[in-house]
Amino acid sequence: MNDIAGYTYGTTAVANSPISQVEFEKLKATVLFGDEDVRYLQMAGEVLGEQVDEILDLWYGFVGSHPHLLAYFSDSKGNAQPDYLAAVRQRFGQWIRDLCERPYDQPWLDYQHEIALRHHTAKKNSTDGADSVPIIHARYLIAFIYPITATIRQFLAAKGHSNEDVDKMHQAWFKAVVLTVTLWCVPFVKEGEF
Repeated sequence: MNDIAGYTYGTTAVANSPISQVEFEKLKATVLFGDEDVRYLQMAGEVLGEQVDEILDLWYGFVGSHPHLLAYFSDSKGNAQPDYLAAVRQRFGQWIRDLCERPYDQPWLDYQHEIALRHHTAKKNSTDGADSVPIIHARYLIAFIYPITATIRQFLAAKGHSNEDVDKMHQAWFKAVVLTVTLWCVPFVKEGEF
């Protein structure tokens, strides 16, 4: 069992995703996500697994250098909350592993919905009992696709794989990130319009 605080993947604490498997298959088809991507994501997971802390250092440095992003982990006076940042960091690291290693089945789909709710007013701050802003605005979820895709390539290339393999791992990662962020936007869209 995973001992990351607030990591409830595959438990009864996670509600069912409102996105059906049929709808999810259509999303995967839309981003051209297929069996080859699954293989290359697994390869990426092997490459990234021992680099998770370095990846998170880079991403957290990026967030910390932009006050408008750090505000989502700050209290009402604008002070960053180290305990909140640390708790989220552990789950963010697990998200990297889950993105690469887990099958995109119903428990995975359900947990993406849980992550979505934790960015939205529905559950923001509740997992960690944080005193912070009540939402992470959807625009930054979407915009964050670029930095977490562009910066991952250097880590994918760090283990001596061929350029072709690195390209395919990177493309698979990009597609997987687009899929997850799309799913994270569900609570931000009016019912019937997603």
